[in-house]
Amino acid sequence: MAQNNTKQPSVSGLLDPSPQPNQKNAPTRRRYPRCRSAPLAGVVLPEKDRGGSLPRFESKYAKFHPSFKHVAILLAVYLGLGTLCFFLVRHQIKGKKTNGLLDAVYFCVVTMTTVGYGDLVPNSVLAKLLACVVVLTGMALCGIILSKAADYLVEKQEILLVKALHMQIDPKEMKANRVKYKILMILVLLLVLILVGTIFLARVEKLGFVDGFYCVCTTITTLGYGDKSFTTEAGRVFAVFWIPTSTICVAQLFLYLAELNTESRQRSLVTWILTRRMTLVEFEAADRNHDGVVSADEFIIYKLKEMGTISEEDITHIMDEFENLDVDHSGTLSATDITPAQSSQTES
Repeated sequence: MAQNNTKQPSVSGLLDPSPQPNQKNAPTRRRYPRCRSAPLAGVVLPEKDRGGSLPRFESKYAKFHPSFKHVAILLAVYLGLGTLCFFLVRHQIKGKKTNGLLDAVYFCVVTMTTVGYGDLVPNSVLAKLLACVVVLTGMALCGIILSKAADYLVEKQEILLVKALHMQIDPKEMKANRVKYKILMILVLLLVLILVGTIFLARVEKLGFVDGFYCVCTTITTLGYGDKSFTTEAGRVFAVFWIPTSTICVAQLFLYLAELNTESRQRSLVTWILTRRMTLVEFEAADRNHDGVVSADEFIIYKLKEMGTISEEDITHIMDEFENLDVDHSGTLSATDITPAQSSQTES
C-alpha cells in the first residue's frame, strides 16, 4: 500500500523484525515471513530465567473477576448467613432431624446445590420464603464458583503453553488436546467422588452398595428423589463438603464437553475455509482498499474473518489503536512511536 508515492512495508513484514536477506540474492518468488506469536500480557522471560521457572503473571482484566480468596469468603458468608437463618427457624422445618446447627448447615447446602432430598422441608411461610432466597442466591454463587474454576484451569493451561513454547514442545498439539486433558482430569475426580460417596453411604448410612450408588447419582445430578439421603450426624457432616464438590464437578464436566464440541466444530470450519478456492466475489470482499489487488495482509485478515477469529469491529478498533500510535502518520510503527505511548500507559 502506498502513501505519498512511498511503498510501505506489509503487516507481515512488521510482525517479524528478523533481518531481511540481501535483495540481490533474494529468490524470484516472494516469501512472507511467518508471524511470531504475540506474547501473553505481562509475561517477560528475563535472560537469567530462561532455563528456570517462569515468573507469575497477572492479567490486566483480573480485577474484573473475583479471586479464589474472594469466592471462598463469599461462600463462607453465604453458608454462615444461611445456616444462621435456618437455625433460627429450625422449628419451622420438618423432617428427619439430628443436631440443630448441623441440620441447618446441611439444609443450606442441599438447598444451595438444588439437590432437595425432601428429608428436611420448610413448613411455614417464613421458612419457605427463606428457602427461595437461599436457592436463588446459591445458584448464582455456584455459577461464580464454576466461572472461577474455569478461569483457574485456563490460566494453568496458558502457563503450560508458555512453558511448551520455551521448551520447544509442539504447542499446537497441547492446544488441540487442552480441553481433552481438562475433561480427563475432571472425569477422574468425579469417579473418585462417586466411589468415595458410595463407600461412605454403604459403611456409615448402612445402605446397600446399589442403594448407595443410586443415592450418589441422584445427588450429583441434583435429582434428589429423597427416598435415600444422609440421615446420621456423621453422614450430614460428610454431605456438607461432598455435595457441593460433586455437583459442581458434574456441572464442570458438562461445561467442558460443550467446549470440546464447540472447538471440534470450529476446527472443521477452519479446515473447510483453508482448503477451498477463493471466488471472484470473495476476492472483491478481501480487497479492503479497493485497489484491485489483494495483498498478503488483506488475504490473512479476510481468512481470519471467515474463520470467526476476528470481526470487522475488532479490525476497526485495532486500526484506531494503530492510528493513535502512529504519531508521525507514516503508516508504520517504529520505536519512536511506541516508546511515548508505553510511557504514558505506565504512568496511568
